[in-house]
Amino acid sequence: MGEDATGAGVFLELRKRLQSGLLVLWRDVAKSYAEVRVTGGDSSLRIRTPGGLLIVELPAGVSLVEGSCREAPERGDEMHFRMRLNVDQHTDDTGALGSVMERLQVQESYCFHCQSCGTRVLEERVFKRVLPLPNGNWSSLVDDWCCHPDPFANLKLLPRAKDCLLGDTHLLVPRDRGCEETLTQELSPITNKMADGQNQDTQKPNRRRTLVSCKSCTAGLGEAVAPGTLKLYITEVTVRPSGGDSQFDTSLDRSLFLEQTIAARLVELSSSQSMFRFSIQAPDGKAFILLWLLNSDSLIASFSANPSSTVRGDAVTSPSHRQCSEHQSPTKAGSAVKVLYLPCSPSASTHQDVVDTWEKDIGVHPLDLPLTTCQELLSVLTASTSCLPPSLHSMNSYQVAYMRM
Repeated sequence: MGEDATGAGVFLELRKRLQSGLLVLWRDVAKSYAEVRVTGGDSSLRIRTPGGLLIVELPAGVSLVEGSCREAPERGDEMHFRMRLNVDQHTDDTGALGSVMERLQVQESYCFHCQSCGTRVLEERVFKRVLPLPNGNWSSLVDDWCCHPDPFANLKLLPRAKDCLLGDTHLLVPRDRGCEETLTQELSPITNKMADGQNQDTQKPNRRRTLVSCKSCTAGLGEAVAPGTLKLYITEVTVRPSGGDSQFDTSLDRSLFLEQTIAARLVELSSSQSMFRFSIQAPDGKAFILLWLLNSDSLIASFSANPSSTVRGDAVTSPSHRQCSEHQSPTKAGSAVKVLYLPCSPSASTHQDVVDTWEKDIGVHPLDLPLTTCQELLSVLTASTSCLPPSLHSMNSYQVAYMRM
């Protein structure tokens, strides 16, 4: 990942809980601190540079403390500024809508669509019960803290008719008659090779899974965990209330949907279970990404400078999103979570000792996703890292990324 290929010319992070902010500018945007002036406006932050005026729209209740912007030590070709904020105590920390796990309710009608193509894959559902499943390291916790073994260790918890069971990243729902027309099933291939770096003690037994795919576009949606039960990943399907405008929005960007869905789940799990470290795993149980949630109160904005020093708005998580015109339309500061991450594949990770430590730590929460989705998520994270100032790319052994909410 090249540090000068897609990095922003101006990067801004505001922390609502800390009531502070960091502004980073490249030397091609301004040559000295004296050429930069930061002031507050009506629900905005104004950054004056030799290339023009940059305006960042702020959420209601967030404003700059006038005169608080101070120079910070330089880092290479970057100029850093620190500032203080006024934040209304009633301001929402995240502004996020939450994941489908938080929105599902009993006695409400829902439609299930394939996220890739928008095809309705299940009939309308009205659930009488919406219940959470034991998750994460539940079995290990029972073994460590209880006098008796877990009586449900070898049993599957399956939904009854009109039930919806909630996992960390999936839903368990009963099949319906329409599934024959909308879904296809096939057995996963048999794999007998041991994972690189695993020994016989840690390797999980191989099993063939019944994969469930969309009949229209062949996108994988989940598994058939029992003859009458579907396991659908929340990253592969969209669940919306029935009624109103039933037209599915096919223009929704896949990367943004994945980014927001995972970010919402990280925030929900950290709030409800005080979990901050996560192991993103493929269905076979192999760790793919180690993810550490640092904070969920960030507001971020970034701009990139072209060779003529004209500055335009740009997204901090992807070089291809949210570009403003050269007339400098205001750019809205977006809510994001800040994470540290490490890829776990032997070819990508040079910190195997960290990976081994996380795998043995009961405080690390496993999140299983389809293998292709794990790969997509890693691409999203690396794209975010490439858009950050070089001095912010890493922290200790980890890479730094922001995920939009």
